[in-house]
Amino acid sequence: MKHNKIISLLIMVVASSLVFISCKREAPLTASIDTGIETKATVQVYNATVKSARNFLYVDGTKISGATFAFGNVFPATAYAFKVDPGSRTFLIKDTLVSTTQPPLTFTQTMDAGKSYTIFTYDTLNSIKQATVENTIEIPNDTTSRLRFANFVYNVTPVAAVDVYSSAMGHSKIFSNVATASVTGFIPYPSGVRDTLSVYATGTTSPLIIRLISTSVTPTRSYTTVYSGSYSGTKSFALFSTY
Repeated sequence: MKHNKIISLLIMVVASSLVFISCKREAPLTASIDTGIETKATVQVYNATVKSARNFLYVDGTKISGATFAFGNVFPATAYAFKVDPGSRTFLIKDTLVSTTQPPLTFTQTMDAGKSYTIFTYDTLNSIKQATVENTIEIPNDTTSRLRFANFVYNVTPVAAVDVYSSAMGHSKIFSNVATASVTGFIPYPSGVRDTLSVYATGTTSPLIIRLISTSVTPTRSYTTVYSGSYSGTKSFALFSTY
């Protein structure tokens, strides 16, 4: 009798488990954001496309961004990156509004496990382009951070390269002769201080744009600052965490 009771109890447990499994919700279609490197590649996307307003990101046909990210925004906004499987990946960045004039941007990129990448979209709404940059992350063994500079300002005709000066570093030139559609490597950068970064056309003395960094950056972290917008109109200068 005791043996029969045990068998009956086991049957009830299994039956309950099957009911639980059958009621389990399907996974959402929007892929979740997951930080870390491990055996994956980590990716972030910065939107420097002038007048871009409603971009979504897809990887291998799966929607990655749950919300749109417009000009001047980085995705993901709440984490420094998202994971993708290593190998050849197909990226799609598009505005899903029916009336948009922005053409879908599709490109294939090979991602390596354990590496970090930033994708910059740039140019204008009707002629969107992209540049994928591998992030060479170096974690300092002191209290400094790391900073790099990306130049994605738009103009109809080519414009001069730029220099960047830092007031926190004695108004010294920290990036030199950076051409449009290019990204520098990371340099040591002081943390825990306020700074003002000034961008000049190379060889000139009048700044194109001045950016106050009112919040000090965190020690040992890596940051990207982006000069974008319209060269003859409204310029933009953003700062975001890359690692």
